[in-house]
Amino acid sequence: MHFRALKKTAGDVRLGEQIDVDKDGNALTLIDILPAEGNLADEVDLRINSELLRRKIGELLDRRERRIIALRYGLAGNPPLTQREVASLEGISRSYVSRIEKRAIDKLSAEIRGR
Repeated sequence: MHFRALKKTAGDVRLGEQIDVDKDGNALTLIDILPAEGNLADEVDLRINSELLRRKIGELLDRRERRIIALRYGLAGNPPLTQREVASLEGISRSYVSRIEKRAIDKLSAEIRGR
């Protein structure tokens, strides 16, 4: 029975367990090498809000508004562009890009704040 119990936990790893030694001979544990940056709760919250925003962009905005927002904010892996660059791509004025962008952001803000 004792060996069976050990076998079940053989794959368990404890964060404070020594895994190696450093060049000075000090114990090196798993917790020492895991990155401590970032907060998991913040990352989860960001992903949830990002997904909500993507969904609302698809639901609320028309084709032109979606394209302007995607170009301006670098969505879908593209680099963000200036209003002037978007205007050139779309064949419209920079001020018209600004109006479309503002209208789209207002729609999104109203919907998301109202949830």
